[in-house]
Amino acid sequence: MSPPRSPAAAVLQAALGIALLSLMDATIKGLADRHAVAVIAFVRYAVGSAIMLGLVAVLRPGRPSAETLRTNGVRAVLVVATALCFFHGLSALPLAEALALSFLSPVFIALFAAGFLREPVRGAVWAALVVGLVGVAVVVGGQVGAESGGSAWGVAAVLASALTYALSMVLLRARARQDPVVTIVAIQNVGPALMLAGPAALSWGPVAPWDWALLVLVGALGVAGHLVLARAYARAEAGRLAVMEYTALLWAIGLGFLAYGEVPGVATLAGAALILAGSWLALRARPAPKAALRTSPST
Repeated sequence: MSPPRSPAAAVLQAALGIALLSLMDATIKGLADRHAVAVIAFVRYAVGSAIMLGLVAVLRPGRPSAETLRTNGVRAVLVVATALCFFHGLSALPLAEALALSFLSPVFIALFAAGFLREPVRGAVWAALVVGLVGVAVVVGGQVGAESGGSAWGVAAVLASALTYALSMVLLRARARQDPVVTIVAIQNVGPALMLAGPAALSWGPVAPWDWALLVLVGALGVAGHLVLARAYARAEAGRLAVMEYTALLWAIGLGFLAYGEVPGVATLAGAALILAGSWLALRARPAPKAALRTSPST
C-alpha cells in the first residue's frame, strides 16, 4: 500500500479506515448476542496478531527499539482500556447517549495533538469539528430523553473511553512518523491479545463454525482498518484527521439499515448531512506548515 500523496488523500484514507472499522463493529454487534465481549475482543486481537506477525516476517521492518516497544505498549494498554470502558458505558447508558459522549473523542484528539505534539489546528479544522459535533447532537438529540438519565459511572466510563481513544490516536500520530506501520499495528494487536487472554478464558463457550468465520473476519477488518489509519496519521495532522471519526455514524446508519432493518429518521438524516459537511471542510482545509510540526521526520 503506497502512502497518500497529499493531505487530502490522507483524509480520504482515514475515512476508509473508519469505514472498515465500522463494518467490524457491525459484525461484532451480531456476534455479541451469542458470545461474551471478552471472547470476541480476544479472538479479534488474536487473529490480528497472527496476520500482523505474518506481515512482519515477510516485510522484515527491523527489530523495534526500546522506545518503540514502550510507547506502542502504552498504546496497547489504551486500546484495551478504551474497549472495556466503552462497553461498560453501553451496559449502563442508552445507546444514543453513549454514542453522543463517545463522539467527543475527535475534539480531544485535536486538543491533545495541539498540546502534546504542538500541531497548530487551523480555524477550518476547528469549524469542521464543531459542525460534525453539531451533526452528532442533532442525531441523538431526539433520542436522549428524560427517561434516560443513566448512570454517573456510565457517563464517566464513556468519557474515559473517549479520552483514552484520543490519547491512543495522538500516540499513533507521534510514532507513525518514526516507526514502520507494520510494527505499530503488530504491537497494537499482540499486546491486547495477551491482556485479554485471561478474561476470555473465563467466559469461553462453544463457537459454531459460521461464528468462527465471522470472528476471523472481525480480526481481518480490524487489521485492515488500523493499517489504513496508521498510514493516514503518518501523513497528516491528527486534528485534521479527527473529523473523519464522525463518519462512523454515517456507516452506522447504512449498516444498521442493511443488517438490522433500522430505518433512520429525519433528525438522523439531517445530522448525517452536517457530518458530511464537516468532513468536507476537513478535506478542503489547507495543511499546517510543516515547519510547525515537532515530530520527527518519517524514516
